[in-house]
Formats: sequence, C-alpha cells, structure tokens
Amino acid sequence: MKMVQRRKFLFASSALLVLPLTTNAQPRGKTYRIGYIQTATPEEQEPLTRAFDEGLRELGYVEGQNIVVERRFAWGKQELLPDLAVELVRLNVDVIVTGGNPVIAAVKRATSTIPVVMGSSRDPVGAGFIASLARPGGNITGSTNDTGLEIVGKYLEFLKEIVPRASRIALLLNPLPPGAANYRMAVENAAKNLGVALQVVEARGRDGFEGAFAMMVREHADGVVVQSDPIFFTARKQIVELAAKNRLPAVYHAREVVEIGGLLSYGGSLDYQFRRAAMYVDKILKGAKPADLAVEQSAKIELVVNLRTAKALGLIIPQKLLLRADRIIE
Repeated sequence: MKMVQRRKFLFASSALLVLPLTTNAQPRGKTYRIGYIQTATPEEQEPLTRAFDEGLRELGYVEGQNIVVERRFAWGKQELLPDLAVELVRLNVDVIVTGGNPVIAAVKRATSTIPVVMGSSRDPVGAGFIASLARPGGNITGSTNDTGLEIVGKYLEFLKEIVPRASRIALLLNPLPPGAANYRMAVENAAKNLGVALQVVEARGRDGFEGAFAMMVREHADGVVVQSDPIFFTARKQIVELAAKNRLPAVYHAREVVEIGGLLSYGGSLDYQFRRAAMYVDKILKGAKPADLAVEQSAKIELVVNLRTAKALGLIIPQKLLLRADRIIE
C-alpha cells in the first residue's frame, strides 16, 4: 500500500517533561541488564521493539557490549504476564520496560523497587500506577499514549463524520486491565453527548473476538470503537479481518492497525513513544529516580485514514476529514 504524507506532524513540547534527543554514551566496562516485557508475540511487537532498540543505539547502548536485554513475550496470553514479570525481577535487572496496562500491572505487583519505564500506558493515574504525571512517585515512570480520556470522544466523532446515519456504536472492551472502567465511562459519556446509543461488547482474548463481532452485528451496530489494549493490538490482524468481514467501520488508537487494513486511527505514535522509552532508560541508568521523572503525555497525535478500506466498505471519507489527516493510505 502506498502511503501519502498529507502534512507534517506537529510536535508539541510536553509541559511536563522535555528529554534531550542526544546524550553521552555509557562508559566502557559497565554492562547493564534491561528487562523488556510485552503481551504480544515477538513478531507482532517487532515495530515497537525495533523503535526501542534504535533509541538505545542512538544513545550509545550496544547489546552485547554495554547492555544485555532480557526480552519476555506473553504471546497474547495475559495470564502469563505475572510469571514473566517475576522472572525478570529474579534476574535483578537494572530497569524494566513495559507496554500497556496489563503488563504494567503485572510488573507493579512483582516489584516496588526496580525502576519501571512505561513504553505506553492508558490513564496511568486513574489506573493507579502513578500518583501524578508531574510527580509519579514510586518506581514507575515513562509515557502515556493519550492526552487524557477526552480523546475517546474523538473516536465517536470520527465515526459519525464517516457514517452520519450512525445511531448505535459498539465499544470493543477488555474489562480486565486497570483503568478499563474509566475508559468505558469516558466512551459512555461521549456517546451520550453525541446522542448515539452505545453497545459495550467485552472480549478478554482472541477466542472472544468472533463472538464479540457477531453480537455487534446482531444488535445492528453502525460502527465500532476498539479500546486501546495490548490484547487488541496483539491481535490487530484478526480484528481488522473481522471488522472487514462484518462490514463494520472501526476506529483504532494506533496507526499500525490502519497500516494493515484498519479504517481509521487517532492517537499517539507508539513507535515514537518506545523510542522515547530508551531515553527514560538512559536517564535511570545514569542515576535518575523514576519518582522524579515526569510521565510524558504523547506529544505526537496522528490521524491516519485508509482509503482502500473505506472503498471496500462503500464509504466516502469527508474531504474535511482528509484534510485533517496526518497520513492517508491508498
């Protein structure tokens, strides 16, 4: 698929934290051990792992020379996360890099002393991971891939622009991770403000997706908002295929989903955030305390539209929406 750049990304400096783009390489002779734990398979996580690894290299860290990275993947099975987190703690790593609320929750239960960097998170204050964005406290810091729960209102607004007749919108939700209840409440409030009915459909793993989409169709949903969740990101190919099969316009939080056939995404750039995670690791390895490193809200919000998917669904994307898009895939 050909990607057409519609306009330059806007980079808004975070008022909470500004990290330098470059820093000095680590002194020779010191080898650090970094834990890296994710819900996805290695292949599904590869774009974000690559961004993190590139970020480390740019800062002077070379695997096998001054760092060792202990990578752990749950292969889409959230129930494996607690044991994987404990395993990293037993290895006495210097810092643990996570991605997504289920992973953060598992690591938080496993350690209160080893520094933890959130490669991505959703509402980390509401989820109970940190005390505040400016002063997180404890051993956890990093990034949040939204600018506040109000961003979910945009998902419904985009669906209404694309499908003006939409009167019933589904929310595909994993209720298990910390913060899921707050996310659901935000979407419910946004639906009420837009005057559309909301159908909440829960799925806790890959085996629940077929039934979830069947339920949406039975109850005549006009579109679906897919929650920001590692399980859904991990299974993005399956979800995109189900949305296409059931002819449901869907809005996602990450451009990686749209790149493989999703209709539209709006949210922080995950690969950008994982590259930034390397900067947090660098700060911590040089002596900074996570409690003192402000959590960075996503400074790079992308609107990505897939015109090929829109055509397959028989939809016409409004011109004003296309003009707002950061990237169009056609």
